[in-house]
Amino acid sequence: MKKVTFMLSALVTALLVAPAAFAQGTEAAGGGKSGAIAIAAAFGMALAAFGGALGQSRVASAACEGMARNPGAAAAIRTAMILGLVFIETLALLTLVIIFVKV
Repeated sequence: MKKVTFMLSALVTALLVAPAAFAQGTEAAGGGKSGAIAIAAAFGMALAAFGGALGQSRVASAACEGMARNPGAAAAIRTAMILGLVFIETLALLTLVIIFVKV
């Protein structure tokens, strides 16, 4: 229930702030759509960071659980975990590079 309340309050806040952001003319904004692109890039990077952190925490949790259940396979599990973490972090860094190229 807390998640739903938080998401609804975040949505209402975004809907209340959006008209004020678009109320300025292009002269006052200083360049037209570049501000909107920067805001979209910031939201995109925030989503990528959130998804990457969530994925990394689940990978680490599963690896710890696997090593606790089968200590003999700890080396193989650790190798697979590190490879998975590298792939997840690469996606977040690729998102950052794409944002810098587009903005």
